[in-house]
Amino acid sequence: MDDAFAHHVWATLQLMDACLALDPEQLGTTVPGTYGSILDTMRHTVGADASYLFVISGGQTPVIDEDHMDLGELRSAMVGHGAAWSAILADDPDPDVVLERHRDDGSRTNAPVSIRLAQALHHGTDHRSQICTALTTLGVEPPFIDVWDFGLVDGRVVEFPPTA
Repeated sequence: MDDAFAHHVWATLQLMDACLALDPEQLGTTVPGTYGSILDTMRHTVGADASYLFVISGGQTPVIDEDHMDLGELRSAMVGHGAAWSAILADDPDPDVVLERHRDDGSRTNAPVSIRLAQALHHGTDHRSQICTALTTLGVEPPFIDVWDFGLVDGRVVEFPPTA
């Protein structure tokens, strides 16, 4: 689990770093079938991550007001999420414990920790992919952010050329 969440944070930060070079018009790029603009999708991704952390940590990790945050502020929040995910995983949470999430509209959701952890990873991957698609439409090469890339950067995946 540590690697899964370390990758999740690393990949989001790599993508943010690529997006920091974009101008406001480019950050407003939308692609049909995706969440929204690059900036809105990044805000949603980091805001949701904060919400997952809030619920799983029992309120120890604060939610954020991502709606007006710029990429630099979102990046700082995501850096903090890395430490928060590490702390949660270090506590070895019981995957079967059911946690309740209360929304501002009065609705609520009950789900076990295992589902919440899986959703956090899936959600991040889904929206990072959408942002990469938007970057491609701009002619910007997205960063390499898959798990193998993380392993190569981390030095724990080693590739060897073919023999003979």
